[in-house]
Amino acid sequence: MFVGLAIAVMAIAAIVWSAALPKRRVWPPRRYTKMTPLVVWAPTYALFGVLIALGVLGWGDVGLPIWIRFGIGAPLIILGNIAVWSEVMKFGLAQTGGAPGTLRTEGLYRYSRNPQYLADIGIIAGWSLLAAAPWAFVVAGPAIIALLAAPFAEEHWLRERYGATFDAYAAHVPRFF
Repeated sequence: MFVGLAIAVMAIAAIVWSAALPKRRVWPPRRYTKMTPLVVWAPTYALFGVLIALGVLGWGDVGLPIWIRFGIGAPLIILGNIAVWSEVMKFGLAQTGGAPGTLRTEGLYRYSRNPQYLADIGIIAGWSLLAAAPWAFVVAGPAIIALLAAPFAEEHWLRERYGATFDAYAAHVPRFF
């Protein structure tokens, strides 16, 4: 649990730092190098791994009704994975992790500027409900906060990179929904 909380708190700190000081940002990376995927994906996968482990270890310890666990939690996991991986396949894993690319405005990005973050939030919330494990809920909270905060760190970078094109897109497509 402490590993998961540490990763989530460090992610929140990096995102807040990046939003407050965009010229000295951590996220999105100022330069994409061979190490960037490791720095981006290792903590991400570790956090999801911790959430899975905590869910399995505390499976069902919170007395949630079965209809919530399997009727809401499982569909959130399934729909979240479909959404996030369909967009990753269109973007590519490298661009999803901060590599230079193009401004994505098609697919789910027609409805939300951050569908992958929303999908990840759905996956985390769904897993927490499905597992009904107390420590998974504890780690899920800060993880979701980090995902909700991340777009605020990215928007300065997107304006810098795509200028008026991003501004026009942002004027018509909501940040989340």
